[in-house]
Amino acid sequence: MAHHHHHHSEAASGDKRMVLAILVNVGLTFAQIAGGILSGSLSLIADALHNFSDAASLGIAAYARRIARRPSNAAMTFGYVRAEVVAALINYTTLIVIGLYLVYEAVMRFITPESVEGWIVVWVAVVALVVDLVTAFLTYAMSKGSMNIRAAFVHNVADALGSVGVIVAGTLILLYDWQIVDPIVTLAIAAYILWQAFAEIGGAIRMLMLGTPSDIDVTQLVDRLSGVEGVVDIHHVHVFAIDEQLAAMEAHVVLAEGHGEAAEAVKARLKELASKEFGIGHSTLELARHACCNGDDARKIGHAIRSSSKSGGHAHAD
Repeated sequence: MAHHHHHHSEAASGDKRMVLAILVNVGLTFAQIAGGILSGSLSLIADALHNFSDAASLGIAAYARRIARRPSNAAMTFGYVRAEVVAALINYTTLIVIGLYLVYEAVMRFITPESVEGWIVVWVAVVALVVDLVTAFLTYAMSKGSMNIRAAFVHNVADALGSVGVIVAGTLILLYDWQIVDPIVTLAIAAYILWQAFAEIGGAIRMLMLGTPSDIDVTQLVDRLSGVEGVVDIHHVHVFAIDEQLAAMEAHVVLAEGHGEAAEAVKARLKELASKEFGIGHSTLELARHACCNGDDARKIGHAIRSSSKSGGHAHAD
């Protein structure tokens, strides 16, 4: 009961940090937009747009975090844990859209230059940087174990670097009247946003597509499981991530003659091996005394049979 209370308190504490981060980012967004309009700074308005996306991404992340804690039911037998993965995909997608929009705006500013009032840019960006650092402090610990929070955190880090870039741009405009530095900084912010988004979005897509976790070698897994005493063949292997913490596997296992009575012991050894060596926390194994299919039929439905693995073929996880 104490353990459950600890997790509940931890979740409640995390929710409060998320709400606080959302509020400070919404307030900052309005300040940056006002400053950008008064100063004529594209990079400051760009930073405001990105900061608004921070607030939105934090809101999406916080809502998904709450949904993910709902228990499983007849309609959602795996539960709602992947709500956080969906939220991460949404947030990375919005980052890409924002990045592309900023590229367009920067190119247009190169074509049609506009003057920028440096002091307003610098002071508003300094305030923005402070808020960005506060938000990073509030979300950093949670981002380590959650793709969802990590997506929101990437929004925030990109915004912090954007604020630094805006400060640099404003300072150079003040000192040297280098107006062209404004769209250059905007392009740099956009490049960083796009780089981060494309680097991270693949993980969310992979999980939603039931892809094999990147740290699990299915061919090696099949070879190790096939070597367990009493196992003749293992095929129809599917490995996927239920969420970031739990990898699952299902497979058909053909037992050797005389091991029928020891089937449960063989199954226990297979599950233990999969857990200890490959980090697979949930295994569903179907035991049989002969393969359910071979040859072309096996290849059509993505079976991974021991003979093909040993002859240089690859196991499939589908």
